[in-house]
Amino acid sequence: MEEELGSVAAVSDRGLRHHRNEDSFAVSATALPDGSAATVAIVCDGVSSASRPDDASAAAAAAANESLLDALPRGTPPQEAMHQAILVAADAVNALAPEVPGAQNAPACTLVGAVVSGGLLTIGWVGDSRAYWVPDDRTVLPHRLTEDDSWAAQMVAAGLMGEAEAYADVRAHAITGWLGADAYELEPHTKTFKPDHPGVVVVCTDGLWNYAESAAEMARVVPADAALRPLHSARVLVGHALDGGGHDNVTVAVVPFAVSPN
Repeated sequence: MEEELGSVAAVSDRGLRHHRNEDSFAVSATALPDGSAATVAIVCDGVSSASRPDDASAAAAAAANESLLDALPRGTPPQEAMHQAILVAADAVNALAPEVPGAQNAPACTLVGAVVSGGLLTIGWVGDSRAYWVPDDRTVLPHRLTEDDSWAAQMVAAGLMGEAEAYADVRAHAITGWLGADAYELEPHTKTFKPDHPGVVVVCTDGLWNYAESAAEMARVVPADAALRPLHSARVLVGHALDGGGHDNVTVAVVPFAVSPN
């Protein structure tokens, strides 16, 4: 699946090993009350061990996108709008759970989203889908903007393991946060940045970042003209994952960020 708007593009691929695509995305554009543009990208990854993961990710992506398109034009601050959008997405996934007391394996997914508006970059997430910042000027350092809700990330944060050791462990990708009726207490993560260089935000599932884990690796794969050709860049990134083995569904959105002259 592919979608391109003027200010954002996304591509999702089943990958080479899975019989269906359990990822979903939503990309959109709207205007803030002052008339300036706002661009939205939401990427969700269905939890394969749960029931109906494809329905979960589709419901979450659609609900979060709709919530942001409702809140941003009304002047809700982007970080507040993103927080609320994740809660709305969680409700949408929860609604898919069977109405059976104690039912196991309720539909579940991760979510990561980006909003570019008013010279700010706002990120929100739950789970291990990620967002990366890749400047147009490759002499400027790229950054990973999210911290995984995962076993490996918890081990590193607690100082119990180094990053290489933790991510090599068989438990590394066990997620500790997700959207779904059987999730632990939901803690949406949100951050706002004000980049001082133009560049792109790469919003993706682990089907991509497994093959470009660090910010430096991701920046090497992102084409130099990504801000001008986001759809081409998203295709290149998906191709990188497929060339690496395509062990999972792969979804990526590329959101250009321009720095307005003062």
